[in-house]
Amino acid sequence: MSSPSPSPLTFDQLALAAPVLKAVADVGYEIPSPIQAESIPPLLEGRDLVGQAQTGTGKTAAFALPLLSRLDMNQRQPQLLILAPTRELAIQVSEACQTYARHMKGFHVLPIYGGQSMSTQLRQLKRGAQVIVGTPGRVMDHLRRKTLDLSQLRALVLDEADEMLKMGFIDDVEWILEQTPETRQIALFSATMPETIRRIARRHLNDPIEIKIKTKTATVETISQSYWQVSGLHKLDALTRILEVEAFDAMIVFVRTKNATAELAEKLEARGYASAALNGDMNQALREKTVEQLKNRGLDIVVATDVAARGLDVERISHVVNYDIPYDAEAYVHRIGRTGRAGRKGNAILFVAPREKRMLRTIENATKQRITAMQLPTREDVSNRRITEFKQQIAETIESQDLGFFEELIVQYEGEHNVSATEIAAALAYLMQKKRPLAAKEVREVKPQRQVERAPRDHRHKGKGAAGRDAREQRGDRPRKRAEAVDGVEMSTYRIEVGREHGVLPKNIVGAIANEAGLENRYIGHIKLHDTYSTVDLPSGMPKEVFNDLKHAWVCNRKLAISVVGGGDCGDSAGKDRVRHHKKGVKSSEDKREKTRNKHKNY
Repeated sequence: MSSPSPSPLTFDQLALAAPVLKAVADVGYEIPSPIQAESIPPLLEGRDLVGQAQTGTGKTAAFALPLLSRLDMNQRQPQLLILAPTRELAIQVSEACQTYARHMKGFHVLPIYGGQSMSTQLRQLKRGAQVIVGTPGRVMDHLRRKTLDLSQLRALVLDEADEMLKMGFIDDVEWILEQTPETRQIALFSATMPETIRRIARRHLNDPIEIKIKTKTATVETISQSYWQVSGLHKLDALTRILEVEAFDAMIVFVRTKNATAELAEKLEARGYASAALNGDMNQALREKTVEQLKNRGLDIVVATDVAARGLDVERISHVVNYDIPYDAEAYVHRIGRTGRAGRKGNAILFVAPREKRMLRTIENATKQRITAMQLPTREDVSNRRITEFKQQIAETIESQDLGFFEELIVQYEGEHNVSATEIAAALAYLMQKKRPLAAKEVREVKPQRQVERAPRDHRHKGKGAAGRDAREQRGDRPRKRAEAVDGVEMSTYRIEVGREHGVLPKNIVGAIANEAGLENRYIGHIKLHDTYSTVDLPSGMPKEVFNDLKHAWVCNRKLAISVVGGGDCGDSAGKDRVRHHKKGVKSSEDKREKTRNKHKNY
């Protein structure tokens, strides 16, 4: 009799700093991937490390979590330098660090790369940052200018070292290594280990731990794989369209966090689908009950996290939807392996935001399979499907039911009211389909492209002192012209705490607000980006619950923390909070809110 396999290691069992561990829980990580489980302990101990693992195996967390745990938050000088081969990877790693350090008070990470304004980087470097993520060329520039001080550097990471070799950066990398203190810790990660990379490791690393991870990324040939690039519709609306048109038996929808399983399952239930959450917080009895309901057709959709669905084998699962893209290729393979089992056919659909296209390519490279783009079902497709199902219901009812009593009733009504049987049938069809109209409702798509008016940086606030300008920029409370009304809905200007320095674009703001508030694109007005914050025109007097949702929404790894420009808050049911405007004859915010409710129903 074989002994039971040991329980997988959890993040709680690793000696990560408490704020980092809290962030890990926030993002929904449950157990470390193999590269993380083997890398984190030695890096926490201060050991040098050489890690060989494919892209998409969770390498970023493998070095970021332990090295962030070792930072001294009382120092503002760079303590961790991460070198990446491309600006895209530098931005991605920087965002990941920001996410993992969200509970570390006073933390700053700075991405530096070519193509970005040197003056902006110089200003940010002067402010101080504990972590620098950069491409070799731009890091060299700053070191030669003496604008980047590495004297307090504790650790250095070479991410995707073989890619830096292919791109001709390896000499630059060696030069940078020579400018760092001898006492610094080094972690080198590479998908392959050519001799040049090994030579660098021998020369610069001190008795390194060596880790090699072999990934199993074979996918089942019977699984049809496709992706939809997230744009226009909200993800929930897109998923609903797919559910309407796809002939599925049972489905698993994968999300990243435990909280998201419950939220999405509730929203699907509200739209008429038999759904339930499956996550690591559920006890074994409840988990088993949920799986049993899925097997016995008591449920059709389970919304799950990666760990909760591992080992799940339910024959009727015909579709897997990756509502949130997984963090690595191996997780993707585990997910879609819940369908297409034992030679059965399966379907896997992946939602991919524009900024996640790199992970899509990583998954394709790792699985050696192309994932085809899919067209989202149109409103006409949804309507046609509903009509077809309705006709089938009629045919099945005629064949299987004794309708004599109802036929007499129709004849009786026809004679009493002098109307045709066709009119009566139409009225009955309307009553039956009232909650789910055969003609699908048009959903206005959010078009994220938006022009932003921006004065040249060096000429804004002409004629005003720099100190006054900077103070106003920080407060965001300079006098503003009142926002123009949209379709009769009065608008106000709101401030959000994310700006150019955080890498935000207008389309990111539009997408976040549209998703959180269920707001149509036309009601998201003028957007203006500043260095550390932005402003956006939105309907006045938003309901309190919508306003609170927007306060806690995230963009570019920062909370919107929305507030009304000029002070005040949005309305609650008692109407205590007012949106104030300095213009004669303007009605109270209670009147505005009532007008907003009547004119715009998407709240």
